[in-house]
Amino acid sequence: MIAGVAVGAQAQTELHVAAASDLQPVLPTLAAEYEKQTGVKVVPSFGSSAVLAQQITNGAPQDVYLSADTVHPAQLVKAGLALDLQTYARGVLVVWARKDSPAQPVSVNSLTSDKVSKIAVANDAHAPYGVAATSALKALGLYDKVKPKLVVGENIGQTAQFVLTGNAQVGLISLTIASSQAYKSAGSFVPVPRVYGEIKQSGAVVAASKQQAAAKAFLAWLTSDAVQKQLPGFGLDPAK
Repeated sequence: MIAGVAVGAQAQTELHVAAASDLQPVLPTLAAEYEKQTGVKVVPSFGSSAVLAQQITNGAPQDVYLSADTVHPAQLVKAGLALDLQTYARGVLVVWARKDSPAQPVSVNSLTSDKVSKIAVANDAHAPYGVAATSALKALGLYDKVKPKLVVGENIGQTAQFVLTGNAQVGLISLTIASSQAYKSAGSFVPVPRVYGEIKQSGAVVAASKQQAAAKAFLAWLTSDAVQKQLPGFGLDPAK
């Protein structure tokens, strides 16, 4: 039994989860574990937190919304479009570069190197990790120096791809992506000093969901001690 809901009652349930792009290396593994435990199939779709929130506002058929911030799910709750808001993780921002990048050995100082002409960041109008990147660069006194070099991705997944494919020489990306096997094999990272606002990742049940009980059970599982203990292995800090 998970969160008070009998496994048998959910045996054939399929949950649609709108998830922030930083969860691409995380959610499939957790979804497989949840399905094994409960029989409930979790079907994720990824995008920037703001775009996903807009899709839900426009009636996208989702059951759970997992944002990379608290602002967007809180707005949906206030509008009556979501409920059961809770923080499920805290994000970490890193500087990542490929092994063959002129930004190596990678560091925050790499961003101002004359050898670096393109720095990938997420769009701070759509993506919480973009907000964190802008905040960090300003707090470190680097923003004006690096602004001409910035290459902007619509979400943190696209931003990371820019660096992985060589379209940018270094990037400010999520630790979740930097910790994935593909990125660990291709490059290296260093954490960004915690001068940016906390990346408090929160989720909510979509009010229009026809499977609210199952959606609440999944969110409860995600915030359970057993799952929270696993998060550092994925590049996330626990919610508490």
